[in-house]
Amino acid sequence: MSKLIVIALVLLVLGFAGFTWFTLHWAYASGERAGYVQKLSKKGWLCKTWEGEMAMVTMPGTVAEKFYFTVPEDTTAAKVNASLGKRVSLHYEQHRWIPSSCFGDTEYFVTGIQVAE
Repeated sequence: MSKLIVIALVLLVLGFAGFTWFTLHWAYASGERAGYVQKLSKKGWLCKTWEGEMAMVTMPGTVAEKFYFTVPEDTTAAKVNASLGKRVSLHYEQHRWIPSSCFGDTEYFVTGIQVAE
């Protein structure tokens, strides 16, 4: 009986780990968003992640829509940080159903940046 419980627990842990790996390595969607990066900060108590905010302005004089994103790599975060206040195009991948905020607060992971100005 105890052997079955141990096997069930191991299978449960392996299933959870496999699901987490899958959600982090399979992109549900990818694309580009353009705007002005307003904020980038490293946040978290235990798991530190780079979290950012970009204002997307469609027409002058309109209210900007905000795009919240996570930057998983420090080198990409340094590039985003260097472009604060400039018009940029962010390449992102959307990862749905990530089971923990340890990997990021949002489901949009920025993987590249291009300065437009």
